[in-house]
Amino acid sequence: MSTFDGIPAAAAEFYEELEQNNTREWWHAHEEVYAASVKEPLTTLLARLEPRFGPGKIFRPHRDIRFSQDKSPYKTAQGAFASYQEGVGYYLQLSADGLLVGGGYHSHSPAQLARYRNAVDAAGTGEQLQHIVDSIAMAGFHIEGEKLKTVPRGYARDHPRGELLKHKSLAASVALGQPEWLPSPAAEAEIARLWEQLRPLVDWVGRHAAP
Repeated sequence: MSTFDGIPAAAAEFYEELEQNNTREWWHAHEEVYAASVKEPLTTLLARLEPRFGPGKIFRPHRDIRFSQDKSPYKTAQGAFASYQEGVGYYLQLSADGLLVGGGYHSHSPAQLARYRNAVDAAGTGEQLQHIVDSIAMAGFHIEGEKLKTVPRGYARDHPRGELLKHKSLAASVALGQPEWLPSPAAEAEIARLWEQLRPLVDWVGRHAAP
């Protein structure tokens, strides 16, 4: 297995410059920097963490500009996902702001959403999720996901877990910037530690909200 040496400061610097020069010409002139400071470290990291967190993939750096007024060709952040199961897992993002770490689920078919809401409504599984979410928030993670403005139809407006019922997707993340361990091999253990903190959430949605 390849050695992981950390994510260099050049990764954030690459995206700082890309934000000011989002053209194909600039990208091709700096493609080697992207490969060495972003793509290769993330690929190696995901491979090393795969036995604990599932197979990983790096998202395409190109934007889909077909229906967008913004024709900038490249994303100004690189995302990566370790898949627990389809649509559920652990997330990393590199950008000019540094590193973001997260986990949860983002897809929501009608059947999946129905399973999720039934599990939130049920006292046992719903209280378990509430405890997990509260604990993760206390640990410094931001609870996020697509939400309705009100409790969905069919549930009491004063439901004790009304905020969770509003969610159509549920995840948590923490923006870390550029911690001192990021450009060192210690980044592997630190990211794994953060993902382990998110494991209760990922496991819960994997059981109760997965496709």
